[in-house]
Amino acid sequence: MALFSSVSLCMLLLLSFFFFTCFSSKPNNHHVNDSFSLSFPLTSLQISTNSKTKTNQQFTTLSSSSSSSINVKSSFKYSMALVVTLPIGTPPQLQQMVLDTGSQLSWIQCHNKKTPQKKQPPTTSSFDPSLSSSFFVLPCNHPLCKPRVPDFSLPTDCDANSLCHYSYFYADGTYAEGNLVREKIAFSPSQTTPPIILGCATQSDDARGILGMNLGRLGFPSQAKITKFSYCVPTKQAQPASGSFYLGNNPASSSFRYVNLLTFGQSQRMPNLDPLAYTLPLQGISIGGKKLNIPPSVFKPNAGGSGQTMIDSGSEFTYLVDEAYNVIREELVKKVGPKIKKGYMYGGVADICFDGDAIEIGRLVGDMVFEFEKGVQIVIPKERVLATVDGGVHCLGMGRSERLGAGGNIIGNFHQQNLWVEFDLANRRVGFGEADCSKLAK
Repeated sequence: MALFSSVSLCMLLLLSFFFFTCFSSKPNNHHVNDSFSLSFPLTSLQISTNSKTKTNQQFTTLSSSSSSSINVKSSFKYSMALVVTLPIGTPPQLQQMVLDTGSQLSWIQCHNKKTPQKKQPPTTSSFDPSLSSSFFVLPCNHPLCKPRVPDFSLPTDCDANSLCHYSYFYADGTYAEGNLVREKIAFSPSQTTPPIILGCATQSDDARGILGMNLGRLGFPSQAKITKFSYCVPTKQAQPASGSFYLGNNPASSSFRYVNLLTFGQSQRMPNLDPLAYTLPLQGISIGGKKLNIPPSVFKPNAGGSGQTMIDSGSEFTYLVDEAYNVIREELVKKVGPKIKKGYMYGGVADICFDGDAIEIGRLVGDMVFEFEKGVQIVIPKERVLATVDGGVHCLGMGRSERLGAGGNIIGNFHQQNLWVEFDLANRRVGFGEADCSKLAK
């Protein structure tokens, strides 16, 4: 079973679609590894299927201790999604992709200008396969295109040209479909990835692609042989909203505090569990200095896998199971009950919403804290506990995961603002460090 959430950029609620895989690439001396650092600034974007965004992408080589250790700085954008622009193909074509730690398969918008496709989303930056000498479409007899491949749930079939065709549907009914292909990402002449398996979407409802960063063998970190990556999400109030994204070592990591990822072997696979997600040992939540009466077991997978707590860059809001969400709502009714917007539910999932002055309401709510093992915390200050949504309504930035059809907890990027989040894959841990993310990218 594949867990899912919507990555449609036309919705405010950006969630990730979890895939399973069976692919792994072999490294060579010129491939990206954990000594390679790539940094991307984040800038505010309005997420819309009709939006057109131009990105000035700049890759700068920084100091290195040896010829094989390179630091590169580049650009990255943020509003409701983390949008990075990567140089794909030979010669490189810049492609916008949503950085998504909850997805495995990466895909880009493809459009051969010699043979225009129907239903192509309005964008001027789609990838033209005819211009790349390293582009290769997987044939139908490729192992990934065969049915019932272990750990890979993407629907595939043969198209009229005997090439591997896939179709990719999301929770909100949007889709992407095209061919599975192999292509390079070249950060510099001496730093390229191995050929990466990607989706090359010729029909899609979204103008940008996805950079899948989960633990799967088809995920970008595995295929590119990257054992560490990190990002720093700026606040939405920052103008421009600029942060950083590193592939490889982060120079700020000495100040990070780490928690161990929960991992699951084959014998522990459960129907409602996503073993490829970044599962955190969340132990409790505090609001206004008060630890809420939520049993720690609510944040851990039960016998069927429900209750798993994942951190996801591809989801804007945080989503909690009802046992946790209801306790939070009851606490806020006590604190600011008269200001709660009665009968209002945002996006069908969030009903802890308010009318009135956000600063005043935030002061009444107080700081919110996610508490992990070893005393590690994510602190959301009272000034940022509320997200402004439609019509100036302010919501807590949380929704009910069960209204998405999922039974787990998801910590979204709204609750990762002004925070370094590092994924140390070699040591199976996640690190956190407070920062002013908008200043780091300057």
